[in-house]
Amino acid sequence: MISARSGLILALVNDIDLAASLADVAGRVLLDLRRCNLLTGKALGEAGDQTANAFLVRAIRHQRPDDGLLSEESADDKARLEKRRVWIIDPLDGTREYSEGRDDWAVHVALAIDGEPVVGAVAEPARGTLWRSDKATLADLHKKPGILVSRSRAPECAIKTCAKLDVEMLPMGSAGAKTMAVLRGDAIAYLHAGGQYEWDSAAPVAIAKAAGLNATTLDGRPLVYNQPESWMPDLLVSRPEWTERLHGALHLAA
Repeated sequence: MISARSGLILALVNDIDLAASLADVAGRVLLDLRRCNLLTGKALGEAGDQTANAFLVRAIRHQRPDDGLLSEESADDKARLEKRRVWIIDPLDGTREYSEGRDDWAVHVALAIDGEPVVGAVAEPARGTLWRSDKATLADLHKKPGILVSRSRAPECAIKTCAKLDVEMLPMGSAGAKTMAVLRGDAIAYLHAGGQYEWDSAAPVAIAKAAGLNATTLDGRPLVYNQPESWMPDLLVSRPEWTERLHGALHLAA
């Protein structure tokens, strides 16, 4: 006989396997699309977004028909707000980097339950890496301390924080790629201001928290998902031994 708690654990394991498979397959499709050399630039990015989204949405609807869904590339169905379980996906995080032939792009697949991203998978196809929230570990810091920021728009507070802590600012593409770089020990934190959407961070945050990183707003408030407005103001993903210093520097930089 399986207890209610055991049944919940079993369901979560199955959800993790599903998230990982979805991210992996979508990532391989995106690689094949880029390698065919039939599209370039903006056309390639648009095709990548649409193709990955079509696969992920259809697969989730087939595998989890009773769950809610929020995707960057689909119209927001507000029926998700009535659901406890909601899949939050970014079919191609880092479209610009993908279309430029870079490797700092990712596929995000997350499941939020009661607003908390408890299951997450991030595929970094060009790196040959697939991250899962049930197997994520935090590596030792092996580079000079640095803070990862947006490649296109580093926030002023990040510039000031790096100066106060005397650490390097590290521009990179995809939010998933930046968060996974913190897990790899490439940086002390990923800092973003100026706004994102839930799909930008749900899967990376699920993995980060499972591995022992802190993930909050810049002022330390918890991140809550499946909200009526999917816009999120800012994000700080940090190694725990650096979190207090980061918050102090951010306060002085405000």
